[in-house]
Amino acid sequence: MQSTYIQPAKQKTNYLLGFSRIITGLLFIFSGLIKANDPTGFGYKLEEYFHVFNMNFLNDYSTYLAILICGLEIIFGALLLLGFHGRKVAWGLLILIIFFTFLTFYSAFFEVVTSCGCFGDAIPLTPWESFSKDLVLLALILIIFIYRKQIKPIIADPFTSNLLTTAIVVISMGIGIYTTHYLPFIDFLPYKKGNNIPSLMVLPEGKEGDVYETIYSMKNVKTGETKEVTDKVYMSEKIWEDSDWEIVGDPKSKLIKKGYAIPIPDLMITDVDGNDKTQEIISNPYYNFVVVSKDLTKMGKGELEALGKINQTVKQIAEDYNLRAVLLTASSSTDADYLSEHMDLIFEIFYADQVPLKSMVRSNPGVLLLQNGTVINKWSHNNFPSVEKLEKKYFKEDK
Repeated sequence: MQSTYIQPAKQKTNYLLGFSRIITGLLFIFSGLIKANDPTGFGYKLEEYFHVFNMNFLNDYSTYLAILICGLEIIFGALLLLGFHGRKVAWGLLILIIFFTFLTFYSAFFEVVTSCGCFGDAIPLTPWESFSKDLVLLALILIIFIYRKQIKPIIADPFTSNLLTTAIVVISMGIGIYTTHYLPFIDFLPYKKGNNIPSLMVLPEGKEGDVYETIYSMKNVKTGETKEVTDKVYMSEKIWEDSDWEIVGDPKSKLIKKGYAIPIPDLMITDVDGNDKTQEIISNPYYNFVVVSKDLTKMGKGELEALGKINQTVKQIAEDYNLRAVLLTASSSTDADYLSEHMDLIFEIFYADQVPLKSMVRSNPGVLLLQNGTVINKWSHNNFPSVEKLEKKYFKEDK
């Protein structure tokens, strides 16, 4: 009897799955890389969520968690495109997107976090924009999850695929670890190299700022009737002339038109007595080393040793060149004075709020070199240059 060979039916290409894999993979890699460029900044955003959910005990681990989340995004995105470990990746993506969608919805609906930090400071998104983006991703990932058994690796050899997976994991986590220690590769902050700080603190000519209206709660003293009126109605109808109506409580302010956002709206530098020294510091025509520490008490042994080296370097340069050396911190004057005396610091001590200090440099401590208000350069405490390098690049012509 003659046997008949039946060729197995060729599996049809699932274009919907392929489309979902490509879009989701690329978006996760992009999102992860943007945040891994500045995991410290993403960590600050996580702290806002910790505060909302009364989980402040996680604040000390925010940067480590940021590195982990950024790394996982890159890893899942890359493995999805390569088709490696398809089922595990599908589960990981589903868990991540459910988590992100919950956070963005919560922050948008309850207006508790103004920006989710999905794409770091590079592409700021409103909470509702972030939630909409996550809904689209959720739909794509559900498609990937449903058809997860159809995901096939582009490289069948187990040794090669495992080697590539290991390399992806190491590189993905390594990026965040590196930028945490040595500052972002690309600086998207208003204090980046080349920016002029004073010009970013004012509204440019021709630009309009946010427009607000004031809302008054009014009560009729005779009838007890209550109503709310805007400041325009209050003035145009001369309500203040009617003795039957009185203002109840404090007026409320409502944003009615979003205008130009001043990049640096909140920088105020003071001395120990509270005197405003902002323009004096940022407009100094000479080279000005500004050591920034958002919290002096959070510096460990390594950071303190690095601060000592920075101090000795600046002290040596100051012997030969005209410059100013400043320590800018949000810590108390007691902590600052103790550290200055204990380490014999050359720096004049000034104070500012933590919010602008976090934007100045993603390092505690970090260093900015200013001249005429322009950021000439900035460094982490881990890569502050030697006297010789600083002299050669910035100070030789002053001799």
